[in-house]
Amino acid sequence: MKAVILKDFGSIENFELIEIEQPKPQNDEVLIKIKATAFNPIDYQMRQGATESKLLKSPILGRELSGEIVQLGKNVKSFEIGEKVSAYVGSLASNGTYAEFTSVPAELVAKKPEKLTYEQATAIPMVGMTALQCFKRVVIPKDKAIFITGGAGGVGTILIKLLLANGNKNIYTTSGNKDSTNHLKNIGINENNIVDYRKDNITNMLKAKNGNFEYVVDLVGGPMSEICAELIDVFGTYVDITFLATEKAKETLFDKATTIINITNYAPTLKNTSDKYEYYGNALKELFDKIDKDIITAPEVAVIGDLSVENVQKAHLILENNQTRGKKIVMRVE
Repeated sequence: MKAVILKDFGSIENFELIEIEQPKPQNDEVLIKIKATAFNPIDYQMRQGATESKLLKSPILGRELSGEIVQLGKNVKSFEIGEKVSAYVGSLASNGTYAEFTSVPAELVAKKPEKLTYEQATAIPMVGMTALQCFKRVVIPKDKAIFITGGAGGVGTILIKLLLANGNKNIYTTSGNKDSTNHLKNIGINENNIVDYRKDNITNMLKAKNGNFEYVVDLVGGPMSEICAELIDVFGTYVDITFLATEKAKETLFDKATTIINITNYAPTLKNTSDKYEYYGNALKELFDKIDKDIITAPEVAVIGDLSVENVQKAHLILENNQTRGKKIVMRVE
């Protein structure tokens, strides 16, 4: 099969298209012919050798897919050959998703809704599960204001949709361009609650609008974590998606006795239970059910092209430079 591999950590020039042996499914796995895959910030962070790179067990990056089951392990009874599916595979599959095939534990997989294209379905698993975990683990009263950094991104978009559907209307977030602002307005955010993160006085602007926030969700990290730390109230709750808070932010959060909630998709794999992988398939089924019932909608996607080194490189640069414009970057594989 064809696959784009990462030869070494660092530059986008380290990607290479090669032919490798097609994986064979283990007893509890399904072999999936990948139709589409999506890109996430963790992809370029792994490429650069950041903390998440310790999770890699294959030189093929990519952590979510949609496709068709073409072979079943002998213990798999929940799926049939030919079924259209989607999955967040993380580092649990035989290889990442910048490839034509991957072998995946069946518990990670969910059937693709008929109303979604392959491109839409692959845009949901990673950002959707991150948003869903955040939504479920932090129960925010409907009358409380929430500040979310990077709300126009994939995780932010689904989280905002979940919160709005739940009745949480007082949501503030950031944007860096007109496209992202329009995207946020289109999903239901009041224009007055959207602030330009490029402005020097963003902290003062937000305090003038709302004062301090009891709940802050940081989807960006870095310098933005320091703004979050300044905005959060004493005894407030800081939801950390990136683990990229600066030392200055950590000190401020400690001084304010902040409750810090860490959100990671690989956490369930650390459980010592036989059903630990079921979390992923069940979460994805829940998200698809919400889409079927029109509680939330699939992210907007931008299809970058077919499987190639050039398209992988292009996608990584778009993510690194924060140019997604509120859309999930997707690559077709077939």
